[in-house]
Amino acid sequence: MKKLLITAAVAAMTFLGANSYAQSVQEPEFIGECMVLKSGGDAELLEKHVTQTRSAMNAGMVITGFGSVKAKLQIEGCCSKTKLKPDNIQFIVRAVDNNTDPMAIVKIFEFDSNKRYRRAEVASTNNWGTTKTNKLHYLNFTAKKYGNSSYLITLIDKPAGEYGITITNPNSLDEKSTIVSTFSIL
Repeated sequence: MKKLLITAAVAAMTFLGANSYAQSVQEPEFIGECMVLKSGGDAELLEKHVTQTRSAMNAGMVITGFGSVKAKLQIEGCCSKTKLKPDNIQFIVRAVDNNTDPMAIVKIFEFDSNKRYRRAEVASTNNWGTTKTNKLHYLNFTAKKYGNSSYLITLIDKPAGEYGITITNPNSLDEKSTIVSTFSIL
């Protein structure tokens, strides 16, 4: 009986120790913020940008009248200051609460980038009225609850490029503006 109690106590301490290590990083301060977990157990807040929406016709539409109009999110600057190696990439994202399926509110998507800006196509419309929305190239991830109102996000896909993360509020019908947290995978 004594051995059983000692074994149970050791198992409980091991479980509690592992659990407290996993929760050692504080949640981000504000809803919509995103932190990347570093290898030493530290975390760094990702830089945030307010996006611009840009619409443009392609050359075919201008010259012949046939083509499409594309709507894109745009951020100034070529690339993110946060550079990550494609190892085990994990984020802590703060939401209103962590009761909603994170796939519904957390979006991690790729930007096309050049020297002056980063863009991601949101929608396109052609001459025949066909509109395609939600055209962003998303990265797959897994998620677990973290703290009181955050998620621990682990990337599955990790190709090199420029990326953005948005967190929406499922309780709000009036999103004020799109805030994107950005990072690069080397």
